[in-house]
Amino acid sequence: MDRPNLFQVILGLLEPWQFMLVACSYIPSTISHLYATSSLSSLLSWDAFQSAWFSKFWAWAGPRIREGNGPRITALLEGRVTGAQVVDEVVGEPISGVVFDIGPGLGYWVDLYARTDVPINDASDNVRQRGGKSKGITKVYGVEPNAQSHPGLRKRANAAGLDGVYEILPVGIEDIAGETVVKKGSVDAIVSLLCLCSIPEPEKNIKELHSYLKPGGRWYLYEHVVVKGYGPMQLYQRFVNLFWPHALGGCQLCRDTEKTLREAGPWSKVDLKQPPIEPWHAVVPHIFGTLTK
Repeated sequence: MDRPNLFQVILGLLEPWQFMLVACSYIPSTISHLYATSSLSSLLSWDAFQSAWFSKFWAWAGPRIREGNGPRITALLEGRVTGAQVVDEVVGEPISGVVFDIGPGLGYWVDLYARTDVPINDASDNVRQRGGKSKGITKVYGVEPNAQSHPGLRKRANAAGLDGVYEILPVGIEDIAGETVVKKGSVDAIVSLLCLCSIPEPEKNIKELHSYLKPGGRWYLYEHVVVKGYGPMQLYQRFVNLFWPHALGGCQLCRDTEKTLREAGPWSKVDLKQPPIEPWHAVVPHIFGTLTK
């Protein structure tokens, strides 16, 4: 990767502010929508208003983020990522079996389960089996507590050909054990894409998710995390984070998600790094890869 010039560094440092300004541009339309639908109580509750505001903004931002990252996430699910880089050959275990899809929201990523070079197996033959491989996705549980997202999520899952395979669990991570039929130690794969930044009690809930994986189960992820290794950038990220959660629905920039994942329980293999293409001045750096129980 070429060394960035001063102009590129300045643009990178300003990028999160630009993103927040776009988010703020949706405040008037959110107020108008809530007023028009007589949802006046949401105007008097910050949490309710922030949720409605973020939903409006994410309807614009979500598809764009999905479009820009779709190919690399497809490669991740196909087992073609190592050292946070996409490679041509399969170097890891492709996604298969029973899958937890964490925080799918409106379902902008769900079509990737059908687009990967991994077959979807369905005993009822409601879903076409592809690829002729012996393994495949048999069930996807979308863990999504926000009921307002369910119609859009269900619509996109069905449009992707996942009818009968994709099932919404309308609970938070902490309630899976008590309110669903899914047993601990029964899940083959977990997928989390840009969602662990906003889950409550991350240490507790990530450890809880680890307990659902079978031995040998894989966690596929792409998440943004705290800046490490460069003091001035750490301070700058903390400053940005004073404003970021308010404009981005409670999302936290400075979570050390990699540390939390590594300490969630025993792993037999960890292939997780920051993508080499990300520059040193990235205010929103990521981790990308897999962990195997």
